Amino acid sequence: MSGVSSSRTYSVDESTKGKRSFDADKPDSEKQFRHIAAIDIGTNSTHLLIALVDTSLNTFSVEHAEKSTTRLGEKDSDSGELTDFAMQRVIETLSRFKELADSYQVETLILAATSAVREAPNGEAFLRRIKEDIRVDVDLVSGAEEARLIYLGVLSGMNFGERPHFVLDIGGGSTELILADGVDARALTSTRVGAVRLQRDFIKEEPISPSRRTFLQTFIQGSLEPAVVKVLDRMAVGEKPVMVATSGTAMAIGALSANDEDRPLLKFHGHKVSRKKLNFLVDKLLEMTPGERKALPSMNDRRAEIIVPGALILQTAMQMLDVEEMVLSERALREGLIIDWMLRQGLLEDRLSFQSSIRKRTVVHQAKRFAVNNDRAESVATHALSLYDQTRGLLHQDTGEGRDLLWAAGMLHACGQHINRSSYHKHSWYLIRHGDLLGYSQSEHLMVAAIARYHRRSLPKKRHEAWQSLISKGDRQVVLEMSLLLRLAVAIDRRPKPAVDSIGVQRGEGEITLVLSPKTKAHDLVLERWSLLDCALVVREASGYDLQVLIQR
Repeated sequence: MSGVSSSRTYSVDESTKGKRSFDADKPDSEKQFRHIAAIDIGTNSTHLLIALVDTSLNTFSVEHAEKSTTRLGEKDSDSGELTDFAMQRVIETLSRFKELADSYQVETLILAATSAVREAPNGEAFLRRIKEDIRVDVDLVSGAEEARLIYLGVLSGMNFGERPHFVLDIGGGSTELILADGVDARALTSTRVGAVRLQRDFIKEEPISPSRRTFLQTFIQGSLEPAVVKVLDRMAVGEKPVMVATSGTAMAIGALSANDEDRPLLKFHGHKVSRKKLNFLVDKLLEMTPGERKALPSMNDRRAEIIVPGALILQTAMQMLDVEEMVLSERALREGLIIDWMLRQGLLEDRLSFQSSIRKRTVVHQAKRFAVNNDRAESVATHALSLYDQTRGLLHQDTGEGRDLLWAAGMLHACGQHINRSSYHKHSWYLIRHGDLLGYSQSEHLMVAAIARYHRRSLPKKRHEAWQSLISKGDRQVVLEMSLLLRLAVAIDRRPKPAVDSIGVQRGEGEITLVLSPKTKAHDLVLERWSLLDCALVVREASGYDLQVLIQR
């Protein structure tokens, strides 16, 4: 057995631990926190995901993720049957994964087998063998069902907004292409073309010759054509879908793309790769021997063996769909199995309600995880958004994208206080940066963390890691402006219970005046006025305006 990947484990704050232990005596259906595990038996790898489902927030977090390169797709060349060696590798991996799931006190273990098993003459016999040896049931999913689960998985971690999306998942034995929006999937397709299958059937010598490359591209195009025609037929006139790519091939391309950039990626989820960049990488990979590809720092040995056919599928799909950029998603089939379980348990009313609020859900989940005072966080976020709406063209020039980032930073700005109150803004930056913010791209994730970092003390400096991590000049401008608004909102929140009912903004010659209205006549707001005026120097340095504060009597 080979190739176990690194795994991630997320700790839970003490208050959550207490609730989970309190849940121990309850029936599973009444527990707030429920451990669920999903296993995907694929053509190239077998993956495990252990999730902690929060039934009060109707969301989940990944507690542990692991994979083993089991190579089930290495079938007998004559019969097409799964080999004894490959089946044994999978069974050993499943046994270990089941033991690991038991250690997390998983209540439900969901297993799904895909193209390698469903196409093999002895596939069903293999599933019976798993049942006998390990005492677990495996669902043999169809190509369309696999596509549906992939859609649910991607939807759980990415905000589709109002635009349709192409979702492309390149597996070892099949490629799923989906046209979907935030409401539902319009077209679900599965094609019998995959990275392992192409490598096994058509690549005997490397680097491959130009004629072999042309043959592969033609074969891939012919294989994908029915799926592409189907998704294009389901599009409305004038629609320009976003392309989302998920799978080991897409992540490997993302890693190669990131190697050429100035800073390493914290995560691949949300990272964008242009078609021009992909074409460059494909040309580069085609010139390499397998040994040269294995020497690449971002490429493991097994991926290096099958990256060329996988990259050609990706390149051909982008050409056929006429898209110039793809967005990477780290979520796919395994997460889809978790979402599907939640839907069947009644924990999600529908897909739209989950997808449309994914950003809010993940921020609330992180705030709860780090024991943030929710009432005060909501008060700060509300004041920040009020200032945003009233100071457009004054304290910021943002066109809309910064508003949601400001809200998220407002909700999470104090998460570092349980580590160290005196420098909590720095700890908040670290916690946000290294946490999961589903629905946010990497650049947006870094911006949320930086807005929280700079809501107090000094303005950004070039030497700061939080500032250096921001991807573009435009991102830095958004952070500078949103962090100033958050600074003012936090300055207003000085008491255990809010005293300010509303904020007004008046513009004068070279100055900006904030007008505070108290919640009751008993609140004199002197403390809030002093706290705001303490921000005056920073406001002048950042915006050029002198800050004045009036209290509405």
